[in-house]
Parts: sequence; C-alpha cells; structure tokens
Amino acid sequence: MQSASTYDPRLARDLILDELFDLSLYKTLREVTQPDIHATLDELIKIETAHLAFWQKFFDLKLSDLDLGRRIKLSVIMLACRFFGSTAVHLVLESIEVHGVRKYLAIWQTYQGTPLGDALRGILMDEFKHEDVLVTALTQRKINPEKIRNIFLGLNDGLVEILGAVSGFFGAFGSTTMVLIAATTTAVAGALSMGAGAFLALNSEKEVKSTEVAKKVFLGEESEFAPMEEQPLSSALVVGSAYLLGAIVPVFPVLIGATDARFSVLTAGLMVVLVSTILSFLSGMDIKRRIMLNLAIIAVAVSISYGIGIVAKNYWGIAL
Repeated sequence: MQSASTYDPRLARDLILDELFDLSLYKTLREVTQPDIHATLDELIKIETAHLAFWQKFFDLKLSDLDLGRRIKLSVIMLACRFFGSTAVHLVLESIEVHGVRKYLAIWQTYQGTPLGDALRGILMDEFKHEDVLVTALTQRKINPEKIRNIFLGLNDGLVEILGAVSGFFGAFGSTTMVLIAATTTAVAGALSMGAGAFLALNSEKEVKSTEVAKKVFLGEESEFAPMEEQPLSSALVVGSAYLLGAIVPVFPVLIGATDARFSVLTAGLMVVLVSTILSFLSGMDIKRRIMLNLAIIAVAVSISYGIGIVAKNYWGIAL
C-alpha cells in the first residue's frame, strides 16, 4: 500500500494549490458580491477550507501562496465578475464545480484502491452532495451540455470551414474581391445549413419522444421521458449565430484589404485560443487539450484547402 509521500510531488502540489485557488476565489468573491449570496459563499469557503487542510495533512505539504499562473487566473476571473456582475459569478461558480468533479473523478479512476483513491472518495462525496447543491441553489443552471455543444459546434464549424474556404479561394483565385464574395456566400449558406440541421434533428427527436410518451399514456404505463429542455428553434438560432460569428473571423481580414490567407489564419488561430479557453473553463474541460486539438484541426483544414486551390488553379485552369 502506498503512503502519501510516494505520490508524484507535482500531483500533491497541484491538488493543494487547486484547493487554495478555489478558497481564494470564494473569499475574494465574497468581498465584491451582494449579501444575498454570502451565505452560499460562506458554505463553500467552509468546505474548501476543510479540503485544503485535508490535502496539506495527507501530503504533509504546507502551501499558503498561489503560483503565478493561478494568481493571473484569479485576477482575470475577478475582472470578469466585476465587469459582468452576478451572471459571471454564477457561471464561475458552476464551472468551478464541474471542473472539480471531473478532475477528482479522473484522479480517482487512476488511484482507486490506494490511500489517495480512498481520500478522493471523501472529497468527491463533498463535491457531489454539498457544492453541487449549494451552487445549483444559488441560481438556475446556465451551463449545460446542450449549450456548450451548440456553441462549440457553430463556432468551430464557422471558423474551420470558412478559414478553409478563404485559404482555398486565395489559392485558386488570388483575387481579394472573388475571395470575399465566395467566402461570404459560403458563410451565409453554411450558417443556414447548420441552423436547419440543428432544428430538424431536435424537432425529430421531440416528435419521437412525444409519440413514445403518448404510447405510454395510452397503455397506462409510467413515462420515463422528461420534457426537452432544449427547443429546436432556440438551438437552431444558437448554432447558426455561432457559425456566423466564427465565419466572420477569417473573412474580416479580407474585408479590410488582406491579399492572402495569412492574416485570416492568424486571426482565426487567436479566436480559437480565446473561445477554447473560455468555453473549456466554463464546461470543465481540459483547456490545453482543447486548444491544441482545435489548432491542429485548423492547420489541417487550411493546408488541404489551400492545396486544393493551387491544384485547381494550375491543373484545372481556374484563374481570374
């Protein structure tokens, strides 16, 4: 059986600093928020204080100061909370909750059957029972898998598809005007297609569920189907709007005079980093992994699209 001292020192440090970060965040939020959520934050502070003390004792490691990265993260979050108010506070609390659960579950799956795994079980029970109840009671949940899926689907598709189109059109045409016309047309058509696809998919799902519920009612059986939280039209608008927003990013440099795809690639890359960071944080996903995956997808899309454009220009006689 492993003792606490045999575990990776970096893991011990990260666990302690993560709890210290959460505790620092809740204490700082309490200083800038309205009294109506102070009771909730006080409960969260009590839980995080206990967790921090537990990990410091478990690993026999005392840390009282955040590292530079976590200090910067804390400052950025607090800036957003001051600027956007209670909505940002609610979103931050929800994202911290989701991130904590996913992190501890991943570590528990690796170390189950060891002292660390046993210790994590108790922490996870707190995460499941206490923090989830407290944060959810603070406000109706604003982050859910459907919203995250729709935003990522629209933004990513808009960015990747239109950036690929811009690169391919520059390779084939070399004309800024033609690239702008072709890319804009493609972006609008893509947004309509994505929105329609989302609407039809959810509308079909809704019809199937309605039929199943009616069947259960007719047979006098209990229906296990809950009402759909996500509405087809709302989902279509979110997906289509997110697609257009993503599409604007690679088109904008062309609109202001770019004569090749380099500026579109640069702006799209920066947008991917920003969007991936925000949405990964809010949904509790691994930020670095999500950024690298999206950048890799863009790199492949641009390379292939530009190559096709060059082939079309040189071998198929497409030129202006």
